[in-house]
Amino acid sequence: MPRIIPFIRVTRGAILFCAAAAASFAMALVAAAQAPQIAFTWDDLPTHGPLPAGETRIDIGRKIIQAMSDAHVLPVYGFVNGAGLEREPASAPMLKQWRNAGLQLGNHTWSHMNLNTASLADWEADLLKNEPVLEKYSAGADWHWLRYPFLAEGGTPEKRNAARKFLAAHRYRIATVTMSFADYEWNEPYARCVAKNDTAAIAQLESSYLEAASADADFRRAMAKNLFGHDIPYVLLMHVGAFDARMLPRLLKLYSDKGFTFVTLQDAKKDPFYKGSVDPSLPDQPDSLEGAMQAKGMSLPPRPKSSLDLNTICR
Repeated sequence: MPRIIPFIRVTRGAILFCAAAAASFAMALVAAAQAPQIAFTWDDLPTHGPLPAGETRIDIGRKIIQAMSDAHVLPVYGFVNGAGLEREPASAPMLKQWRNAGLQLGNHTWSHMNLNTASLADWEADLLKNEPVLEKYSAGADWHWLRYPFLAEGGTPEKRNAARKFLAAHRYRIATVTMSFADYEWNEPYARCVAKNDTAAIAQLESSYLEAASADADFRRAMAKNLFGHDIPYVLLMHVGAFDARMLPRLLKLYSDKGFTFVTLQDAKKDPFYKGSVDPSLPDQPDSLEGAMQAKGMSLPPRPKSSLDLNTICR
């Protein structure tokens, strides 16, 4: 029998509908490609800041991991100070739960040593002292990322270049920072307010924390637009403190509401701005937005200020 091919009547309306759907899909792809990006990173694992009454380092880690999982944040790096394990041995399971969740670890030196004030030899020894901890908990994963404590890179060009040469020789990449709202400043006041059971003050801490994060994101984007005419993937510095853990679900929502999407540190660092930190053997170049603007003789946009005096609250 001859094959019968059914006749399908395509109306002008159907064609227009399909064209509109295709255009809408294309616009969505463009919007996604243009959305600003953040790579979350966490410092001072496993023992940042004071512990409020009733909290443990394990509780803090669990809250941070759960919030990131709920928001579908891709695997992040946490930068370890091994001295924290020595001070608080009970904090060790926090690193285990971090790794069990598929999150990564990096080097923050053993004792959080400031390269600007320490000798280069002492700082190098402190960094190497931390490596057995990373080997122990990383189970073969790549932990060769360094976060400079205090973001201090040497203080002088000579010392900075010598440190970079050392890092290149030891196969490190540098996790430089392009977004930070000094989140750590809220953790100690929060512990004080918990001790006083001052719920009104805690509410002030919450609102000021989110205001600071929002203003800082606008500040960083303004610098990137001035420098490049567009966003770069931002590397956000956070700390594993109790208040950070409390606020993380709301912080993640804030960034999402502002249009940010979340990427890995590795993906963020593919941007050309970061090439000197990904490969420390390359010639040194500014690795912060402020440094890049200063190198070009550009004026910084107004830096946001906190609406709350964190030093006096709950004293």
